[in-house]
Amino acid sequence: MRRAAGLANPGCRIPNSRPALILLAAAILSVQASALPLEILRSVGAVPAHIAGRFREPTGFQQAASGQYFVFDRRAHVVFGLDSERSSAWEIVHIGGEEGRIIDPTAFAVEPNGTFVVADAPNNRERIQIFTPAGFRIGGFLIPGRLKTRVLIENAVLNGIGSLQYTGTAVLLSQPDTGALVTECALDGGVNRTFGQLRHTGHEDDRELHFALNSGIPLVDPKGGFYFVFQTGEPIFRKYDAAGQLVFERHVEGREIDPVVASLPTTWPKRKTDEGEMPLVAPTIRTAAVDRDGNLWIAFVIPFTYIYDRDGDKTRTVQFRAAGLVSPRSLFFGTNLRVLVTPGLYEFTAEAGRAGKAGIDARLSPLLTPVLALPPA
Repeated sequence: MRRAAGLANPGCRIPNSRPALILLAAAILSVQASALPLEILRSVGAVPAHIAGRFREPTGFQQAASGQYFVFDRRAHVVFGLDSERSSAWEIVHIGGEEGRIIDPTAFAVEPNGTFVVADAPNNRERIQIFTPAGFRIGGFLIPGRLKTRVLIENAVLNGIGSLQYTGTAVLLSQPDTGALVTECALDGGVNRTFGQLRHTGHEDDRELHFALNSGIPLVDPKGGFYFVFQTGEPIFRKYDAAGQLVFERHVEGREIDPVVASLPTTWPKRKTDEGEMPLVAPTIRTAAVDRDGNLWIAFVIPFTYIYDRDGDKTRTVQFRAAGLVSPRSLFFGTNLRVLVTPGLYEFTAEAGRAGKAGIDARLSPLLTPVLALPPA
């Protein structure tokens, strides 16, 4: 019997197309995941104008588990307290260079129990103080050496004590001078440990520039471990386990920040300071924070924020809108899944419009079905 015309020779095998289709589906998934739809998070609350008008430059807006709010007013050198209804405000810590007061403050952080730390610089010496919710000083220490301004935005120093995070039992700092990304200090100033290898910058021969490009934000993951977000140069973050061992590194990419990354300089001008000539390095990332589910929020110097899950996958791209577009200077996750943001002292709902990986998988499942339905090779 003759075979029908067009049928393959029985000695030949039809090429197996399954691997190619799987690769195609993976490519489609990768492209779709990298082009996440932009979510607009709209303000659901704010500190009333008649109270917010008291503050000169509120750069920190955080909340204790009790519901009490804290406002860090950098320009006024004051920490304020607000009741849970945001109906009244009072001074907790006042201006001054002596212990128990603050002068030239750069950073502020609250722990859920309401204790908080403030980093300031009396006589250009970096200092960290710990306070009760009522403003009583319960500890503090000076950082050895003199303040070196390496990373600056809007006259705010972001490196050194400007990067501090407070765990309730320790303070995390970015101090690349130590040869590590993260320094964990006890509340008496002693160094518990350092961890995180400095990244290669290509400027190792310029000590100060190399350190500036290794400055960043150390963050605690409430689910365990730490993040470190490089704040300058190419945007990258790393995840470390509780022992300080590297889990993974991710390059932060997206069409929204492509122009920023493309315009990164290859040389940096120097400026004269009391410590000699220092490179003038502007940040790529303005701030970052970790929510209670362990998701990392990264806010850029342009008004976009990327959100990454605990596996290091980008799941959301968001913008904050209140009276207008808000470019976060600080992020904090308060009660009731609220994101507290400065400038503006606004509150947003973190879960609003959330798609996440489940949403991506749902949108892509029709693309994967034909591949999954193929018979075995």
